[in-house]
Amino acid sequence: MKVRVEGTGGLQGWPVPGCACASCGRLDPGHRRPASVLVDDRVRLAPAAPGQAPEAVTATAPDTPIAPDAPAGPHAGAEGRLPEGYRELRTSDGREVTTPDGGRLLYAVGPPSGRGEPDSPPDAPFDVVLIDLPDRPERLGDLRRRGRVTPNTRIVAVHLCHRIPSEGELARRLGFWGAETVPDGTVVGTAGTPITGGPAHITGVGHTVDGPSPTPAGSAVAAGDQTCAGDPAAVSPAPDVTVTNGVRAAQRSGRPRRTLLLGGSRSGKSEEAELRLAAEPEVTYVATGPSGGDDPDWLARVRAHRERRPAHWRTVETTDLAAVLSGGRGTFLVDGIGTWLAAVFDECGAWPDDARPEDLRRLDRVEARCAALVDAWRGTRARAVAVSDETGLGVIPATAAGRLFRDALGRLNQALARESEEVALVVAGRVVPLPI
Repeated sequence: MKVRVEGTGGLQGWPVPGCACASCGRLDPGHRRPASVLVDDRVRLAPAAPGQAPEAVTATAPDTPIAPDAPAGPHAGAEGRLPEGYRELRTSDGREVTTPDGGRLLYAVGPPSGRGEPDSPPDAPFDVVLIDLPDRPERLGDLRRRGRVTPNTRIVAVHLCHRIPSEGELARRLGFWGAETVPDGTVVGTAGTPITGGPAHITGVGHTVDGPSPTPAGSAVAAGDQTCAGDPAAVSPAPDVTVTNGVRAAQRSGRPRRTLLLGGSRSGKSEEAELRLAAEPEVTYVATGPSGGDDPDWLARVRAHRERRPAHWRTVETTDLAAVLSGGRGTFLVDGIGTWLAAVFDECGAWPDDARPEDLRRLDRVEARCAALVDAWRGTRARAVAVSDETGLGVIPATAAGRLFRDALGRLNQALARESEEVALVVAGRVVPLPI
């Protein structure tokens, strides 16, 4: 199976012609052309414009009539629109194409166009997946969970447009999701295909005396940046070079085990944590906040968080974080440390009261719970991302309780950061790494 990604942009490419947004303004015209995929030089796939059914056409038979009102049901690909030996099935996962040599491709762009059952078992893996990851990266996690995407599946992000702030941000997200992007005109191979020769800016692989070596993650080369997009020659299709063993997929194995994300209120820290784990097959979301009782504002916040999370994630509501982190080897998202500490103050009865002297023994209980959490964070075998509030950037709290909580959370954040491979501060949706 030969898959040429003719265009990797959205319906109007990236930048969108005439668009004045910051994302489009960072790129030269024609940086990424509208999405289009050519399979075996015979079958072209492209996303449908709003209100139109997706089409599959034969590139080698331009005179073959394609009726505009051709059936668009699950088996439309078998209604004379595909060459002999090719099959297309439109399912809830996307457009599944099987080639005569048994190659399997999933084109997951736009809303599901059918509900047909696959010709092969529902969990049969794909060789190549071309997917709109900026839309819903959790689709990739669900495919992994059901075995349809395996380590041998090549995952390429397409339908790229100004939903993403920049190519650099795209590369950062793809590193989390175990996917990659390629320049327009690239021919992609499967993940198991041996690396072939070719320019490093196309293959994502530089060659040294010791053999091929991945291009550094996050660079323009690794991200598939077309650094000369303003040159008219850069708008033409890229050389016919097979891309193999993409850099982005390789980065997934080297991800940090413990990540602490700090930020103020409405900074985007929770969204960043969810984005990092969106393409994971199994995630346990550990909610540490109170139920909310009858507080409509708090209940609305909880509901927004639930609706934003992927449907296949598991949710656990508990304040026993030490037990959760010590007993599991999966992937955990803890949201968040601030609400956990507030609950611990409640459970220990440690909030100061003007009507009585401060009970230091109760504060000792809080400190013991914090120490147990840090020990569990240090010793966990799971992959964990924790969200915590950065409360030390505002005004000094007017109450004794506020000052006590601020100081305790600041000390706890420091202790967790010391035991984390990665720490970042989220400000206005921008992520600032905090190196050690």
